Amino acid sequence: MTKAKTKYIPVPSRAILPERDIARDPVLECVNLGITLGGIKAVDDFNLTIGRTEIAGLIGPNGAGKTTVFNLLTKVYQPTTGTILLNGRDTHGMDTRQVNKAGIARTFQNIRLFKNLSVADNVKVAMNNEMRYNMLSAILRLPNYKREEIAAHRRALKLLSIFDMQNMADVPAGSLPYGAQRRLEIVRALATNPTLLLLDEPAAGMNPSETAELLDSIRKVHEMFQIAIILIEHDMSLVMNICDGICVLNFGQIIAKGTPDEIQNNPAVIEAYLGRKKEG
Repeated sequence: MTKAKTKYIPVPSRAILPERDIARDPVLECVNLGITLGGIKAVDDFNLTIGRTEIAGLIGPNGAGKTTVFNLLTKVYQPTTGTILLNGRDTHGMDTRQVNKAGIARTFQNIRLFKNLSVADNVKVAMNNEMRYNMLSAILRLPNYKREEIAAHRRALKLLSIFDMQNMADVPAGSLPYGAQRRLEIVRALATNPTLLLLDEPAAGMNPSETAELLDSIRKVHEMFQIAIILIEHDMSLVMNICDGICVLNFGQIIAKGTPDEIQNNPAVIEAYLGRKKEG
């Protein structure tokens, strides 16, 4: 299925948003964001606005600072400069758990499942913020604990059914095929009820068939949950086929922002990926 082109509209902050999101406040605003690591500016003057249902790509050569941006958004790193607004709320001073509760969920380059736990238990771990029983209730298996556990298991199965994985609920996560483990990571992220989902190289290590299935999975998640998604990805076919807009990083700085068509034809982007042509 060919992705319909998204019309972008300028907004007062000089950002651009998908036309469908123009009447609603952005889910994310990064203003002059930066961090210095070991005396080097890993990210510098990063400005990005994401619409409430936008699918955005964050691309760039290896070492450009893409994962560092994700680490800033999720407070693995605290910014040296700048501001992050999530749903209009300044995340300054938040830690990773707090920013997750506020609406950001992510997956990682390297799969981080609890491989000895079942598929369902991996999903239920992400629901910890919603559980309303205490340790004593759990130890004594009191009625409120049982009710919460039953409700959590039902919700886990419902989320797994998005990717037809409900029949794998009792299987150890580490025994799943690679592509299924990637999908399980996305399900676990969705279990935290995010308004912004960050996918860090979701197609890494996948064959073309698995990548095509992933593309359909991301579209399905977007349609069902109507949330914003930012993905870091080196598979340009995936990026160009699914993203509304793309932001290109090089040496920690944004060198281009625009639609897929604009990015594919941007000289600065071509140079960053392919290098400058020698003058003959």
